[in-house]
Amino acid sequence: MDYAEAGVDIDESDEAVAALAARIGGGGDEYAGLFEHGDDLLALTTDGVGTKILVAEAVDDYSTIGIDCIAMNVNDLVAMNVEPLAFVDYLVVEEPDDRVSAEIGEGLAEGAERADVRVVGGETAVMPEVVDGVDLAGSCVGAASPEDVVDGEDVEAGDALVGVPSNGVHSNGLTLARKALTGGDAERYDEEVPYAEATVGEELLKPTRIYTDLLDVMRDDAYDVRGTAHITGGGFTNLERVAEMRFVVDSPLPAQPVFDLIAERGEVADDEMYRTFNMGTGFVLVVPDDDADSVADAVEGDVIGHVEEGEGVVVDGMGLDT
Repeated sequence: MDYAEAGVDIDESDEAVAALAARIGGGGDEYAGLFEHGDDLLALTTDGVGTKILVAEAVDDYSTIGIDCIAMNVNDLVAMNVEPLAFVDYLVVEEPDDRVSAEIGEGLAEGAERADVRVVGGETAVMPEVVDGVDLAGSCVGAASPEDVVDGEDVEAGDALVGVPSNGVHSNGLTLARKALTGGDAERYDEEVPYAEATVGEELLKPTRIYTDLLDVMRDDAYDVRGTAHITGGGFTNLERVAEMRFVVDSPLPAQPVFDLIAERGEVADDEMYRTFNMGTGFVLVVPDDDADSVADAVEGDVIGHVEEGEGVVVDGMGLDT
């Protein structure tokens, strides 16, 4: 099984995004849209929880997906060294349900507290002819001084890659993860995984880690963080968004057991796993080789590879085609 067979063709998705961006003057590889506001730069992100919402529906537990919605937005701001400030949510439902809304609100409040942002508003829409069930998305605004923004311009050959651990699948690749682990049978969400006292549903609903703590390191003059990658949709191919260089990951962080289970049950090839999931690495910092060990210690991560002249991403000897 691969992501396209599961229902998501990354190449077709990229082409559709490019077509949209070409009409509105957007595009580029930035994780957030930047614009000037006085002496500062403001940044905007928007994202949702993807098909993780279908796991929440299947197990009837919406209490954590709000954390994911906050996380997927603020992490993209962190990837540019932008401090998240305020968040708004957009909840669209087939029909109103007080309990479901309350659980989603509980997750949003928890996520906002973890990220240290304010939820300043939002919108709820009832659209039975548009959605079947529930969908959740949001937008986040952040600010940074122009000199603080990390855009990858200073990345050069010989720089080191520092990996920061994830805490599981996060909120991307769920179309493949769901189908690999359940085969489309919703009752299998209640099965216990073989490596822990948890069900398949609980493993997939584990909230995305929020990485705002990395801002302290990225803004510390003792470190020279030249580029970053939020390992989200597209897996390790997100490294290509950092700079036009070749990124070699020869010592990847250990992947959590859930990834082994996905690969085993879905017969998913190794390169497809790294092209789809974070595989245990939620964030990557690009730093000078001399700084690598100290930065790794500061972020509780490890050195996972290096930068070379050229192009593309190589993980454990596997080239990840994009």
